[in-house]
Amino acid sequence: MYIIYFLAYMTIGFGISALVFYWALKNGQFRDQKRAAYLPLLHDTKTCPVPIRRIHRIEAIVLITMACLGLLTSASVLVISLIRMP
Repeated sequence: MYIIYFLAYMTIGFGISALVFYWALKNGQFRDQKRAAYLPLLHDTKTCPVPIRRIHRIEAIVLITMACLGLLTSASVLVISLIRMP
C-alpha cells in the first residue's frame, strides 16, 4: 500500500534533481573541468572577498528551503509508511 507514497516521493525527487541539474548546466557549472583539478595547487595570496550580491542570497535561501522541504518530505513518507503498516 505504501508503494504509492514511495513512487510519489521518487518522482518529486527526480523532478527536483532534474531542475537543479538543468540550472547547473545553464549557469556553466560544468564548463572548465580541467581547471578545477588544479585549483588546490594554486597559491594565490591576493584573494579579496567577493561581495555577496542579492541573487546569491536568493539562491542560498532557495537551496536551503529545498533541502528542508526534502527532509520534511522524507520524514513524512517514513511516518506515513510506518503508520499504515499492517
